[in-house]
Amino acid sequence: MAQNPFLWWLPPTSDDKTKADKAEHTEIAADKTAPARKGMRKPRSEPETSIETTLTGVHEKPGHLIRRAQQIAVAIFLEECASIDLTPVQFAALVAVRDNPGIDATRIAGMVAFDRTTISGVLERLESKGLIARTANAADRRAKLLEATAAGKKLLKKAEPLVEAAQQRILSPLSGREQVEIMRLLTKLVDLNNDASRAPRRVAEAD
Repeated sequence: MAQNPFLWWLPPTSDDKTKADKAEHTEIAADKTAPARKGMRKPRSEPETSIETTLTGVHEKPGHLIRRAQQIAVAIFLEECASIDLTPVQFAALVAVRDNPGIDATRIAGMVAFDRTTISGVLERLESKGLIARTANAADRRAKLLEATAAGKKLLKKAEPLVEAAQQRILSPLSGREQVEIMRLLTKLVDLNNDASRAPRRVAEAD
């Protein structure tokens, strides 16, 4: 199946790669078996296109810039929070559990905008670190109720100033006015495109 054109920054799928490889081998084989023509002049080589020229269109696309911004944001977050061994998603999930004791995994997934499978793995890691605890739900045995442990609350108190420092670093190249404007535009962009996400943020689920 052909790759989704809107996911242009992802590598080709195995099917696409197989088709490309077959086409390449076919062209090579045809070139080797073609009879040589006496006196035939070699075609002029096509002018080489520089890598920089090729990538100009890529670097200007909003999807690429957003992906790069996300990479930078995560790198800065991990640097600032290296002493507490907490990832951005773990931090968001732990805050959600602390602020909503008795919440379940489905509602947390909606609050932090992550799919249920991913958030389940995050919660398992938080539990293994002793930062959250699960209890049985009398109303629904399939769901577990979550709350932050004393260790989890203590870690969040230590984490919050580090996370805030990371946010300041991310925006620090911009002027104060630019920081306000980019936050306004990012909020608007994310809110208006929320339903296009594979894991939309569902505020109502947390109410």
